[in-house]
Amino acid sequence: MNRLVLRLELRRSLGSTVGLAVVGALYVVIVGLMYPFFQRNTDLLAQYLDHFPKGLLSAFGMSGNLASPGVFFTTYIGIALWPILAAIAVSIVSTRVLAADVESGWHEIVLGTPLTRSGLAAVSILTQALVLLALTAAVIVAFVITGRLVGAPFGIATFALAALVCYAFACAVAGVTSLIAVLTLRRGQAAGAMAAILLLMYLGNVVAQLQPNLGWLADISAFKYLTLTSVIDQGASAVRPLLVFGGAAALGWGGALLVFRRRDLLA
Repeated sequence: MNRLVLRLELRRSLGSTVGLAVVGALYVVIVGLMYPFFQRNTDLLAQYLDHFPKGLLSAFGMSGNLASPGVFFTTYIGIALWPILAAIAVSIVSTRVLAADVESGWHEIVLGTPLTRSGLAAVSILTQALVLLALTAAVIVAFVITGRLVGAPFGIATFALAALVCYAFACAVAGVTSLIAVLTLRRGQAAGAMAAILLLMYLGNVVAQLQPNLGWLADISAFKYLTLTSVIDQGASAVRPLLVFGGAAALGWGGALLVFRRRDLLA
């Protein structure tokens, strides 16, 4: 029964997953094709960026040479694209079974079968994980392939690690959103709360870079750990962001699973 419901959920997610993957890959290809321009105009871009506050550049992942693979990826993919793409996917997939189906009453039909609440929640979580994995693969593979076409030094190993961090970030967002969806049983409220949390963390990270005395805002912002410049360019360890995002995902999904088992679905 679980496999049947999983196939159903994956089919329900297919259209949105393919659409987001195509949009994300196209964006990455267009941005990747611009990379030779950054290589040829390194000095000119450096002079231009010198006019901006260092903290502001750091907040947008632009600290250093824009022709550096790590800075380029963090600026145009890690900060600009991935949080938005992941948030859209999460708002669709993470809230469907745990909130939208409850609002519409569809859950009564599914739970009328031998499938348990725990099984249904587990199917939702696994669907989220698979959808986000597919989106991560689409974006990173498109980025690396485009880099090879334009002669950019985008190493497979380093970007595989960057992909893992991006995937963990998306799972963290999905976990927290799933928990909110179960607590509210309202799709709109869960998606809105997730968007508000991401926006506040983004703004907090920016403010922390501009005001050093408010540096603690960056410590509680997911965007601090999504900056992958050192991971890509210097081969720095990604253990810390993986632990932060992995822990958030585990707590969110685990909490959603436990609450959904006992939640009054008529609330």
